[in-house]
Amino acid sequence: MRIIELRNKEIINADDGCRMGFLHDLDINMEDGRIEALILKGTGKLFGFIGTDNDLVIPWKMVQKIGKDTIIVSVPERYLK
Repeated sequence: MRIIELRNKEIINADDGCRMGFLHDLDINMEDGRIEALILKGTGKLFGFIGTDNDLVIPWKMVQKIGKDTIIVSVPERYLK
């Protein structure tokens, strides 16, 4: 699979069934070329016009399945706070 194919996939949390958003970026280990984490864009302040809150970084080990349109992850609630 190519990185560009991952970009348009929606992230779904299997722990609570919540839609988390769309993949924004990847953290890649440049030494071995492995994906370390998925990065989702933080929520916007003032309807997205004034910056964003912190991005959500989901470690690769939390990825359960990559489907045609979605990426299923298992992110515990305590990780989201």
